[in-house]
Amino acid sequence: MAARCGGMWRLPRCPLLIRTVPAARRTGSERRLSSKPQTPQICIVGSGPAGFYTAQHLLKHHTQAVVDIYEKLPVPFGLVRFGVAPDHPEVKNVINTFTQTARSERCNFIGNVTVGADVTVEELQRAYHAVVLSYGAEDKRELGIPGEQLQGVYSARDFVGWYNGLPDNRHLFPDLSSETAVILGQGNVALDIARMLLSPLELLRKTDVTEPSLEALSQSRVKKVWLIGRRGPLQVAFTIKELREMLNLPGTRPVNDPSDFQGLGDVLKDLPRPRKRLTELLLKSVEPPGEKEAARRAQCQREWGLRFLRSPVAVIPGDDGKRAAGVRLSVTRLEGSGDKAVAVPTGETEDIPCGLILSSIGYRSVPICPDVPFLPKQGIIPNTMGRVHGAPGVQSVSFSDWEKIDAVETAQGEKVGKPREKILDTEEMLQVASR
Repeated sequence: MAARCGGMWRLPRCPLLIRTVPAARRTGSERRLSSKPQTPQICIVGSGPAGFYTAQHLLKHHTQAVVDIYEKLPVPFGLVRFGVAPDHPEVKNVINTFTQTARSERCNFIGNVTVGADVTVEELQRAYHAVVLSYGAEDKRELGIPGEQLQGVYSARDFVGWYNGLPDNRHLFPDLSSETAVILGQGNVALDIARMLLSPLELLRKTDVTEPSLEALSQSRVKKVWLIGRRGPLQVAFTIKELREMLNLPGTRPVNDPSDFQGLGDVLKDLPRPRKRLTELLLKSVEPPGEKEAARRAQCQREWGLRFLRSPVAVIPGDDGKRAAGVRLSVTRLEGSGDKAVAVPTGETEDIPCGLILSSIGYRSVPICPDVPFLPKQGIIPNTMGRVHGAPGVQSVSFSDWEKIDAVETAQGEKVGKPREKILDTEEMLQVASR
């Protein structure tokens, strides 16, 4: 039911459950001793898009369900608030829908509560019929190369959190004194960061970018941004919308190498439509510009470019040994084709001098609680179709369920002239009860 790091437990409908965390409007965890059908009490951990979409689905399709959404921050909406680029307000409009969900009488937002610290998953399991984990991927992926900890090297997660006002990143203070920045990665987040570094201030002032970030960007000396990918143009992870925004960004020009795109026109007809349109736009970006576009580019003070078949192997330290002065890249070649193509080192290397390096190679999840299974290498909770592996699910039996068992036992007894033939296996009893 949730995103990559997600799962659900089915919990027993206990006669009496006392919730350990107070709610604003109702406790939702006290249940009377009764065999009548219980109101489903669902707990969702995480108030980002996955959490709210899950809540919407539950409230729409289970008309008696009551949903509590737990969030470790005092504010909701997760990546919509802290991950979407400030200059993409149309994406943030989904907050309006989420707000309507949160205002439902059957939905309760519980902020400033950290599951795993303030309340355990085990306690939530005892208090709810089901627990849905949708707390997302809140950690950065490490590059695993020498020099990664040098000053001037930042993760995309931290940098995006900084300009979007994530409390954990408010003291980041990135050094923007270098004229050249290198972004390791070619996804949408990488293009978001490049756009933030190169956008005219008058555009950013109209957004919800934080004031400290806006002040720092106003002092930025960054004039060139390279986006590095270990594979080729056919494997870029950004979408056509983000590419078009970069190509049309005022005051900037693309500096892509036409030789990187040779032969792509021959394979266009065999590409899926989204990849075909994206590749066509990439090819157009390296065509000789018309007179008007050439004049515009000549006036630009900032530039950006895509570098392909390059993989970082080290961050080069400066003379003081503390700050980054460049990045060393391994030149790669592709084995295979399409999305399954694998980058293989050729043995050659290339150095790019720069003082700002941003790693945009994806996020990873972290364990939420010791009693929840977690695969640290993959950074996920093991699950099958959202069902957490190794987590108990308890099937409760109501009196009407017992009557199903009674009917079967009586029928079996009549066949042999007895008042009943008792079912001896509990699993068989549960199967009968669930019919």
